Amino acid sequence: MDLLPSRYKTHKTKLRWILTMMTMVMIRRGESMRLDMESGNSKCISDDIKINYMTVGTYSIVNPNEGHHLPPSHKLFVTVSSPKGKSHHHAENVESGKFVFTADETGDYMTCFVAPGYRPTAKFAVDFEWKSGVEAKDWTTIAKRGQITMLEVEVRKLLDVTETIHDEMFQLREREREMQELNRSTNSRMAAMSLLSFVVTMSVAGLQLWHLKSFLERKKLL
Repeated sequence: MDLLPSRYKTHKTKLRWILTMMTMVMIRRGESMRLDMESGNSKCISDDIKINYMTVGTYSIVNPNEGHHLPPSHKLFVTVSSPKGKSHHHAENVESGKFVFTADETGDYMTCFVAPGYRPTAKFAVDFEWKSGVEAKDWTTIAKRGQITMLEVEVRKLLDVTETIHDEMFQLREREREMQELNRSTNSRMAAMSLLSFVVTMSVAGLQLWHLKSFLERKKLL
């Protein structure tokens, strides 16, 4: 017989769902993507990275004819910049590459791919994988260096994911607090503006009544 209250079950289910969704978000951040490029065009991708998080990115042009060299039209200019514009990676006329760095500030980091102009126009695809935080760590190398089993690696990975989720929850609480302060400030300003508008409206109405009265008195209608 289940003696737990239904309200407790609901909160427990919601908490489990939230943790599951947040874990899925953290795992999905390490998935790869394919970008369709065209000569003379560019595409940029941003990722919100926390300070002191390591991030790893790899990219390569998909060869339409395996076993043959890529045509001259299949080249890339690649840049990675921080929220304040600091460059963390720069490559010109490359077919593939990799960047690794530790974030020195929190914010949206931007990776831009530029396909240089070429005639006739060429279209090609680029495989891009961008990992940050827990997913960016090379757990196989860590296991070899520390001489630990894969089970211990999975435990460490779960601990890192838990710590990351804790940090994310803290960031969400900070943002919620900032939004509440912004709402209170906005409400105060709106109240002041409403009061000012009321005073101005009443003043204009009073002036209109005074002008109308003066006009009627000059015409000897009052």
